[in-house]
Amino acid sequence: MKRKFRIIVGMLLLAIPLCMNAQVKPTKPNQKADKAAMEKEKQKKIELEKSDKEKLEIERIEKEKHEGKGMMGGFEMPKISGFVQGMYQADLNNDFELQDNTFRMRRVRLSVDGHLSKTVSYKIQGDFTRSPMLVDAYLKYKPCREFAIQVGQFKTPFTLESPINPVNLEIFDYGEAVQQLVGYKDVCGVGALGRDLGVMATGSLFPVKGEEGYKYSIVDYAVGVFNGNGANNLDNNNRKDIVGRLEVHPGLKDLTLSGSYYYGLYRNTTVEDQIATSGIAVGKTVFPNGVRNRWTAGAQYNDGKLVIRGEYISGQTGCKNGGLDEHANPAIFEGILNSKGYYAVAGYNFALGKDKSQKLMPVLRYEHFGQAMEGTNWYTAGINYWPLKSVNFKLDYSLIQKESGTNSHRVVGILSYKF
Repeated sequence: MKRKFRIIVGMLLLAIPLCMNAQVKPTKPNQKADKAAMEKEKQKKIELEKSDKEKLEIERIEKEKHEGKGMMGGFEMPKISGFVQGMYQADLNNDFELQDNTFRMRRVRLSVDGHLSKTVSYKIQGDFTRSPMLVDAYLKYKPCREFAIQVGQFKTPFTLESPINPVNLEIFDYGEAVQQLVGYKDVCGVGALGRDLGVMATGSLFPVKGEEGYKYSIVDYAVGVFNGNGANNLDNNNRKDIVGRLEVHPGLKDLTLSGSYYYGLYRNTTVEDQIATSGIAVGKTVFPNGVRNRWTAGAQYNDGKLVIRGEYISGQTGCKNGGLDEHANPAIFEGILNSKGYYAVAGYNFALGKDKSQKLMPVLRYEHFGQAMEGTNWYTAGINYWPLKSVNFKLDYSLIQKESGTNSHRVVGILSYKF
């Protein structure tokens, strides 16, 4: 009896710790919690990777769209854009006495551009301060980065500065040498807007690649054949003008070394006008063409913040003037007008605002233009301010120093809005 009692007590003593251990044993619930946390973290990682892939895909689509790819059948709906420039100019004499001042609309441009296929693009642009006037109208076929062909009316490939959109210039307008020798208000009297009608080949050679693929090309070229008579004008001689520009980026995308050449002839209609108004009857008169040869050499550094650009421009213009010789007979006198100009501009973009979206660029510019024995220097200091991506304000002061005359001063403010 005692032995049975001891066995029962022993079994109870053994069962009590086992029951207590079963009650406090952790585990499966906590293991499940850890596993759930791990699954949640894994799912979060998958979602982040998916989000990154979606962003990359969106960027790829946008890039292909910009390059004319990824469109239905290659066609893209036309894009309408343009810009408006309102300007105030005050001219003062050497004693800072106001000579004249005016408000005016400098440019009002409207453009339509897009893609007809993956390789064919187009652009049509008009200016509504000029009656209106057709500015650009061309088709461009670009099968690859190395070669494209462009037909219609557009800017001639001459100088570093002329291709820059006027809204993006550091000061209010192109330099005097560019305007006088690149067909804006050319010394030969031919041309407007720096544009002409013709055909041009362009391309980029010797690509440089980085970790993300294509970065830039070492050589960019453009060469074209043009009427030589300016925008919206038919050719009036039997010669076409040849214009070309070569740009080299020697190991650095932001650095550009450039050279360009213009080889052409123009018909000097003033000869005919002068003889026609001389009062002397003449028979059949042949009015010769004048040479129009120019070349440039320049360099630019532009990394988006610091901008430094300089260029030398030289031109030879055939001057043929009608008049009377020593025997009072109608005659044509021929000569060559040599012109030269150069400029240097420097500015630095400071980012302003909480999100650094505003830009403020103090800018300095020196330029010279001369022909025959006369020359003029311009010393300009200005502020170039972008409060918004679509709005730009420039305020420039210039000291104008004539080498054979008195000095004068100019103040220009220009407000631009692009859309």
